[in-house]
Amino acid sequence: MISGSDLRRAARLLVTLVMSLAPVFASAFDLHGHRGARGLAPENTLPAFAAALSLGVSTLELDTAITRDGVVVVSHDARLNPDITRGADGRWLNPPTRAVRELTLDDVLHFDVGRIKPGSEYSRNFPDQVRMDKVTMPTLAQVFQLARRAGNVDVRFNIEIKTSPEKPADTLAPEEFARELLALIGREGMGSRVIVQSFDWRALKAVQALAPKITTSYLSAQQRFLDNIAAGKAEDSAWTAGIQFRDHGSIPKMVKAAGGAIWSPFFRELSAESVKEAHALGLQVIPWTVNKKDDMARLIDWGVDGLITDRPDYLRDVMAEKKLPLPKPTPVTP
Repeated sequence: MISGSDLRRAARLLVTLVMSLAPVFASAFDLHGHRGARGLAPENTLPAFAAALSLGVSTLELDTAITRDGVVVVSHDARLNPDITRGADGRWLNPPTRAVRELTLDDVLHFDVGRIKPGSEYSRNFPDQVRMDKVTMPTLAQVFQLARRAGNVDVRFNIEIKTSPEKPADTLAPEEFARELLALIGREGMGSRVIVQSFDWRALKAVQALAPKITTSYLSAQQRFLDNIAAGKAEDSAWTAGIQFRDHGSIPKMVKAAGGAIWSPFFRELSAESVKEAHALGLQVIPWTVNKKDDMARLIDWGVDGLITDRPDYLRDVMAEKKLPLPKPTPVTP
């Protein structure tokens, strides 16, 4: 006969197991510093992540690439971006540039990514970004270490896998990319603090197969510069791992069918109704990239679970006005 104490012990073990399998979400409104704090410091660099940690964010959003020698580095672009990259001679790169996967880590460290090319559209869009010299592309391990040096045991990392079905030669295949990234996350002991996001839902499918406890966030866009949904188009989307809009009728339903925990749409494509739909499906909604206070306030009023922003300082102001709990600043130098 099973005793009452045995039953209670079994029940506790069952609860523990269920909780271990559940996605780990931030308990309060989730402030994501986009590429660290791109509006304030050079994107995806240690100075940008230090700026975000020092201001106080709940999540560091960043992008990844993998070098020829298998090192996960932080870069938004699969190929070196000529608008932010200078060679060892101080000159701006000219396109076409090399893919990060063609370079070793030592090669990568010879490039300076601390300034925006003067006169570029990028420069006009980010006039408040501090320009720096001798800033190199960091490894993901260095970003984790920066958070440790800051003494921040709560900040999370929203890590984007930058693969594309339209440019398969520029990166590892989605499955291989996911495997390499997850191996590093495991070695660093960061599995419970990581979200993996991508426009390439094939990569997220691989993450779910390899590490089902990792939270996955499904990026979506229906713009000229990127449309990974292909709603209303005759051809299937190559981005969505076989989950097609015509079969589901909405992007939240697509994300749910794909097994996602978070829907992360371009903020201009969001509506109060689509937020409610996503929540009814059990999804969190964290739009990108919101830089104006009026937009931030409106989206918060719609009930989004967090925002991705280049200006975490602005978002903190809006959160304070809305009486939302603010992430604790953890000052640190890069």
